[in-house]
Amino acid sequence: MTTAAVIGCGDVSTIHLEAIEAVEEIELVAVCDTDPEALAAAVERYGVPGFADHCALLAEMRPDVAHVCTPHHQHVPVALDLLDAGVHVLIEKPLAHTHEEAERLVEAAERSDTRIGVCFQNRYNATSQAARELLDSGEVGAVLGATATVMWARTADYYRAKPWRGRWETAGGGLLINQAIHTLDLVQWLVGDVVDVNGRASTRLYGDVIEVEDTAELLLTHDGGARSVVFGSLTNVVHAPVTIDITAERGTLSIRGDLTITHADGRVETVKERRAPSNGRTYWGVSHEALIRDFYARLGEDEPFWISPREATKSLRILKDVYAQSDLGEDRLTAVG
Repeated sequence: MTTAAVIGCGDVSTIHLEAIEAVEEIELVAVCDTDPEALAAAVERYGVPGFADHCALLAEMRPDVAHVCTPHHQHVPVALDLLDAGVHVLIEKPLAHTHEEAERLVEAAERSDTRIGVCFQNRYNATSQAARELLDSGEVGAVLGATATVMWARTADYYRAKPWRGRWETAGGGLLINQAIHTLDLVQWLVGDVVDVNGRASTRLYGDVIEVEDTAELLLTHDGGARSVVFGSLTNVVHAPVTIDITAERGTLSIRGDLTITHADGRVETVKERRAPSNGRTYWGVSHEALIRDFYARLGEDEPFWISPREATKSLRILKDVYAQSDLGEDRLTAVG
């Protein structure tokens, strides 16, 4: 039995706790949060000790694995303490809220004997796995490019409820780092490493509530010459499905919940996405449990977990390049890192 703790009992912790509960080989031994109400709710729900400080949790419980589900600016300090204690780490996206913090964690992870993984769970989607397998097979030829959209709805109250979400100092950005980062990760994972970024982030609707962006457009050039266009906004009136369309020499791949593959010879294939019940939000996807199961299954391996801190810097670098190109104000850029 592998013991686990969850640090940060906010929204996204729900799906981590559900996954831990679902995997028989994992025993939840503690939860941690600085918010007394969130901590009390988790303690009551899961019947385990609660701690207001992760160092106290480490000293008393010493779990095998800790899930870091804190606000963005706390990811690296907490993860570094866990690594120093010899505890394996599974960290929510983004890896960090600045480049500098991300590099600190990459270096520490690569010096450590403990395992650390980053939650880009959509790579485990049935559609993502099928798309990657098909593209790697060469059946549809070289990838020419992709288009992707993230058209979601947020409200001013979403930011007022948790003000850290709308500040450079604590969130490190807005739409791109907190919502669209999963889509950026999939685009670069499926199409290829990004070698050039041309983009702009802006605040179109919530400027009186947040410092960070609610809208962004990107033109990405991939290694090998493929070109992708990504558009995202939190100003939509509904949560529209995320879309990723990939054009290759002999076919197209379209992800809209399910995956539709249209071959140049007229054949059409469909790969259905899994449907997983959860108390978490539907737009988090269905694959947290798959990622968590895989992370625990690989704890005994010598190689780093495949979604490592270094791997996670790829999408972070893309969005930070957009911030650097955007008219967000010099005082804000100094906080972006």
